[in-house]
Order: sequence, then C-alpha cells, then structure tokens
Amino acid sequence: MVALQRAWPRRHLALLLAAITLGGSVLKDALPLAESYFSNRRNALNVYFVKFSWGWTMGLLLPFIFTSNYFVQRDVLFAARRIASCAVGTVVWFLSTRIFHIVENFTGECFESLNMTVLNEFENKQACRKQGHLWVGFDISGHSFLLSYCVLMIMEETAVMDELHKVEQKPGKATTVIIKTLFVALNTLTLLWIWMFFCTAIYFHDLPQKIIGTIFGISAWYLTYQFWYKKSFSPGLPPELGNKNE
Repeated sequence: MVALQRAWPRRHLALLLAAITLGGSVLKDALPLAESYFSNRRNALNVYFVKFSWGWTMGLLLPFIFTSNYFVQRDVLFAARRIASCAVGTVVWFLSTRIFHIVENFTGECFESLNMTVLNEFENKQACRKQGHLWVGFDISGHSFLLSYCVLMIMEETAVMDELHKVEQKPGKATTVIIKTLFVALNTLTLLWIWMFFCTAIYFHDLPQKIIGTIFGISAWYLTYQFWYKKSFSPGLPPELGNKNE
C-alpha cells in the first residue's frame, strides 16, 4: 500500500478514474452483468461506507493532515492552514450535491408507481416520493463524483509521507504509530472507494450521469490541488508538493 502515495499514481489516477467510468459504462450497456452482491444497493459496503464516504474520508484525513504536516514543518499554523483543505472540500461536496439535486428536480417528472402515469401536481422529488410515487429526472451520479474526489484528495494528502521519512527530528513513538495507522487506514479506504467506484460504473446509472459526476470530481480536485492551492492565498499543498513555510 505504500506505493499508493507515489508520484505516478497521483499523476495518472484521474485518467484511471475516467477510464473506469467510461469502460465500465460501456460494459454495462453492451454486455449487462449478472446480478451480484454489489449490484444490490443495500449491500453493506454501500450502506455503511459509501453512503457516508465523505464522513469516513474526513474523519481520517483531518487528524492525518494535522499530525503529518506538523511534524514535517514543525509549525502549528502551517498545519492548521492545511486543515482548511478539508473545509474547502466540504464546501465543494455540499455545493456539488445541491447542484445535482436541483438538476434532478428541474429535469424530472413524477410518475404513479404502478401504471407510470404522469402526476403533474408534484413539482419536486421530495414531495413525489413522500407520497410513494416515482420521480424520474437526470440523476447525476453522486457516487461517481464523491468517490473520485475522495480518492484524489487522499492521494494528494498522503504524499506527505515521502517527506516525513526525510525529516531529521522524528516524531515520538506514539505519534509515529498514529500517523502510520491513519496512513494505512486511508490507503485501505482508497482501495475500497476505487472498488465501489468501479461497481457504480458497471451496475448503476446511465453513461452521461456517471461521466458528469466523474467530471465534477476530477474538476474539483484539479481546480484546488493543481491550481488554487499553488497560490499564496489558499490552504496550500502538502509539504512534499509545495514550498516549505510558504
């Protein structure tokens, strides 16, 4: 798992995620797969992990970013500034999901569940489904967006491990155990997110819905880590990627 934070995966991971979305979607349309445990939306990984993927990711990233960045820079203010990347990510997550909901409401219609008769008296998904009916609209894949964004964020932030190995003043034994445990947990989570991202590609949503969701995730990563975070007025990049004490 150590290899996951190396430069090559970080540089090409966005392309890999795009390829998974495109290839999995083509496979789903051309040669639909037989039902499996992972094609059921109620599978345990989806219910207990993917549904709360932002919480799982932030719950591990927050302490990892602070402790690892502090022990590379020995600067509390720098570490606190880097924590702001999680706040930025949370805003991106919230606004993106709100946009998805607005699009689905704007493009959708309410149908009576049994005979698929259009029910014009319901103007949004919430009111329609509250009465037990079916809302059909353009449902941008939230999983394609969120899982791709989480994976790319984790890859960027765990790159600091390369720099941490080089510092002369090593953190104490207890702190080292905490950082390494968080690092292993984040890499395990990354593998899980990539697997569930693949399952989304081959089992759920239509191709345009997944493509747009993935574009949102990759664009959110690119505009922050590859553009904005390189500026002085930003949370900044992990020490390996940015200039120290910038």
